[in-house]
Amino acid sequence: MALKCRACRECNGIACRGEIPGVGGKGTGSSFIHNVEALARIRINMDVCAEPSEISTEAELLGMKLSMPVFAAPCAGIQNNYGYDISEYDYSCQLLDACESLGIRGFTGDGIDPVNLFQKPAQAVNDHHGHGIVTIKPWVQKGIEERIHLLEGLSFEAAAMDIDAAGLPLLRAGKTPVETKTAASLRKVKQALGGKPFIVKGVMTVHAAETAIEAGADAIVVSNHGGRVLDGTPGTAEVLPEIADAVKGKITILVDGGIRTGNDIFRCLALGADGVLIGRPFALSIVQGGSAQMIALGKRLQDELAETMRMTGCSTLAQIDRIKIRY
Repeated sequence: MALKCRACRECNGIACRGEIPGVGGKGTGSSFIHNVEALARIRINMDVCAEPSEISTEAELLGMKLSMPVFAAPCAGIQNNYGYDISEYDYSCQLLDACESLGIRGFTGDGIDPVNLFQKPAQAVNDHHGHGIVTIKPWVQKGIEERIHLLEGLSFEAAAMDIDAAGLPLLRAGKTPVETKTAASLRKVKQALGGKPFIVKGVMTVHAAETAIEAGADAIVVSNHGGRVLDGTPGTAEVLPEIADAVKGKITILVDGGIRTGNDIFRCLALGADGVLIGRPFALSIVQGGSAQMIALGKRLQDELAETMRMTGCSTLAQIDRIKIRY
């Protein structure tokens, strides 16, 4: 199969705009492009007037001890979107192998085929000591119940619902469609998980963040689905500060969208995130070179984050705040 992603020198959404299936953003591609541009506008305040000390990028999020505050974002439909001839189970295994080596965690995906696009990736998490997070699309109740049933007997650390997938036409038109969600409907998902942490992904407003808190969610992901569900949205870094100002300390805040370097991870933490998700770069690394290439990328990101911390006077993640950036 021909690789659909062009593997551009700068993954900014311009060359692939409108390419779905493929890796582009919806319509003009502006939402994907805004994610990258919003991060690029943020300047980092260098300040090395600090006590010399060891740099630690370690974090603990949702009970998971991580070498750095990074997760591999859910990516489903690798064959259709990347043109890579691999099963969802094998893709998930390679991604989770890399996550295990790096000391981080990965999300698995979901799609119309509940077995191949959901259960088998969830099985991959189970086969990796349960270290990973399963993702459920915002199906109508019947679809959610089906997937909760498929998780019986499988080990996993947390579950997410990417509520912004309500905007995917293919899923809306399916036999079991997706829908928008209220606090009450999200609370049902949380209750069905039997105490596992629940993550609401696709939050772009304070209202949505507060709805997730009302539902009893343990974390949110500030995300516009990589720009693939609605043209013309702001970049996630543009809305992150106001969301963090409203709900910081009430819920774990994660963010994705356009994160390409350790500097970008630093920027997101300074804006108020507790951690980040990285999607296209990790997925492409698996497509191009398997687990080994993703491990190399992850190590580069960690080294860049540590160097940025050193050059801004931060020895721990807790010292990263908005004083360290100019935006």
